[in-house]
Amino acid sequence: MKNKDVPKYLRLWFLIHFIIDMLFAIPLIFFPKFILEFFNFQGQTALARLVGAALIGIGGMSFFSYKSDRECYKSMLTLKIIWSGAAITGLLCSVFAGESIKLWYLIGIFFIFFLVWVYYKVKLEYKKF
Repeated sequence: MKNKDVPKYLRLWFLIHFIIDMLFAIPLIFFPKFILEFFNFQGQTALARLVGAALIGIGGMSFFSYKSDRECYKSMLTLKIIWSGAAITGLLCSVFAGESIKLWYLIGIFFIFFLVWVYYKVKLEYKKF
């Protein structure tokens, strides 16, 4: 399939996703204590770095698949839907367990991406583009 089969705004969302993931990932890897303190988390810096690594992996694939074809985008969207849905679930569990109220900001970010990914996945699956 040709690259034209992927909507330009979906490609733009992939770039936005890459940028936002890097904005979170780099501090998580290199300054985990600062991030943990900012969100009032009690946790291990190793786990913060692991989350940073996951964000680099997923965000990095957004960047590297930017010029890919429709089938690659469909696979990436499935991954992104699973990742963001699981992240939302985990973060909600933490909020309801009494962790920092600031987690709602992260939930909001993941939820926006989740909606974008589901929207485009449905559109690509049913060839609405």
